[in-house]
Amino acid sequence: MKKTKISDCYFIELEKIESEFNRGALSVVEKDVLPFQLKRAYYLYDVPSTAIRGGHAHKELYQFLLPLSGSFDVRINDGTSTKIHTMNKPNKGLLLCPGIWRELENFSSGAVCLVFASEVYEEEDYIRDYQQFLSFKK
Repeated sequence: MKKTKISDCYFIELEKIESEFNRGALSVVEKDVLPFQLKRAYYLYDVPSTAIRGGHAHKELYQFLLPLSGSFDVRINDGTSTKIHTMNKPNKGLLLCPGIWRELENFSSGAVCLVFASEVYEEEDYIRDYQQFLSFKK
C-alpha cells in the first residue's frame, strides 16, 4: 500500500466553457486531465442524506470524484489526519490516492457523484476494515 497522506489528495479544476447566448456550460475530462489512465467509471445517485458511502481504502487504485449535481462531503483520512471536503462544483473534482480512507456523506437531494478509477474493480485492492487500514499504514 502507498504511504500517502491526505496532502497527496488534491482538487483538479476542469475548464468551464460557457456558451454564448446563455445556453449553459461545458467541462471536459480528456486523457491529459487525470494523472492516471482511466479504466473504469461509475456514478452514485439517489443516495439518502443519512447514508455513508465508501468506508474503505484502496491499496493501488486512484480515483477522481466529480460532483455532477448537488453536493456531498468527502471525509479523507491517512491514519493520522482527517479532512472533510465539500463537493458542490461540477467542474471541480477531488483526486484520491491509494492508501487513503474515504467516506462520502451528507448527500443533498439529487446529488450525483461521478467516479473515474485507475483500475477495474478488484476486491483484493480494497481495505474495508478501519483497524486493518491503520495496521497497513504503519
